[in-house]
Amino acid sequence: MRRACLVFALTTVLVSGLVPATASAAPAPRFTTSMEAFEPGGTIRRVEVSRPVSDRTALPQRVASAAAVTPIELNGPSETTFDLVFVGDGYTSGQLSTYSQHVRSSIAALFAIEPYKSYRKQFNLWQVDVVSAQSGVTNDPTQGVRRNTALGMYFWCGGIERLLCVNETKANQYAAAAPDVDQVIALANTTKYGGAGGGVATSSGANAQASQIVAHELGHSIGGLADEYDYGTCETREPREPNASALTAAQMRDRRAKWYAWLGKPSPDGGTVGAFEGSRYCKTGMYRPSVNSLMRTLGQPFNPPSTEAMIAGFHREAAQRSHQHP
Repeated sequence: MRRACLVFALTTVLVSGLVPATASAAPAPRFTTSMEAFEPGGTIRRVEVSRPVSDRTALPQRVASAAAVTPIELNGPSETTFDLVFVGDGYTSGQLSTYSQHVRSSIAALFAIEPYKSYRKQFNLWQVDVVSAQSGVTNDPTQGVRRNTALGMYFWCGGIERLLCVNETKANQYAAAAPDVDQVIALANTTKYGGAGGGVATSSGANAQASQIVAHELGHSIGGLADEYDYGTCETREPREPNASALTAAQMRDRRAKWYAWLGKPSPDGGTVGAFEGSRYCKTGMYRPSVNSLMRTLGQPFNPPSTEAMIAGFHREAAQRSHQHP
């Protein structure tokens, strides 16, 4: 379905009366959001990030809608396929060929991973050309470096070096120039490893390892998968996601629950499918299907229950969209 672009309007309230000359300027308004942060070794964590409201400002829609759109690969009507749309930041008009190379490198990395590789025909791939005034992104290579870019991407978001934030409102506006949008990926013109998970996934365009971020984020949006990493204590009621459970392996067998049919079978990480404690942010009382997987650490394969859920997601997407567009 076409992703609606959210435009956040900022209202300034003027207060009558005299302001003392010594009064300090009011702090810039901010908002807090939950994001996934990724480290070079592949570890993932979810963080609460305080960001300036300027990260949500919109641009004139005529500017975004005029952006050039290139169909990278079309495998069917949008009614029955998953439309993945790339936008870029920090690419000047003279660097659009570099941007195109980065898009293709990201696509190649994605489809080297199963089940994306076997189900590539379920995707339409689009490139939207976003032209920036300056090359590169803010805080690259060090904090304090400022770049004037179309999407305002920057490292050190929320004080975290590798967290690469983007103005999601503008990214969605540009992505809407494509015929249809299911997931937006914003690539930054940088070789430095970084990215973020959220409404718009971000990734370093010239860093091959960062391309794994796209594969992880699509696990959420296509397969409805949970994150399998853990970092604290939490309530452990049975979750809806197919790759996380509050049940032990023995309980799964007794109840024929979740991935009981996979128990004891080989897993691509070198082990076997079981119920391993520590998942969905909980260190205890929540279980994952394998020792490691792409939903726990970048660079790992999906475990069998997650792969099954991804394949079901591909079929579900096609069936639902076909039904919506007879």
